[in-house]
Amino acid sequence: MLRRLGTVLHISHRGSIIVRTEKVPPVGNKSIVFDKKAQEIGIILDVFGPVRNPYVAIRPKKEFDAKKIVGQVLYVHKK
Repeated sequence: MLRRLGTVLHISHRGSIIVRTEKVPPVGNKSIVFDKKAQEIGIILDVFGPVRNPYVAIRPKKEFDAKKIVGQVLYVHKK
């Protein structure tokens, strides 16, 4: 089951995809992130910022061009 994660704000200088979310998702290999076409983007590395509206750092897959998804909504697989 896919759950809305949030909208991509930007790509960090280390290459992580930064998303603002409303609920804290799981971190690590259990947190596979997908785009609107259900294509696997990567995994969640870190959750940081304010508790009510945290930010999420996503490590994109090596072959994925993260710059093309800025502004798009991403989804996380909920187990």
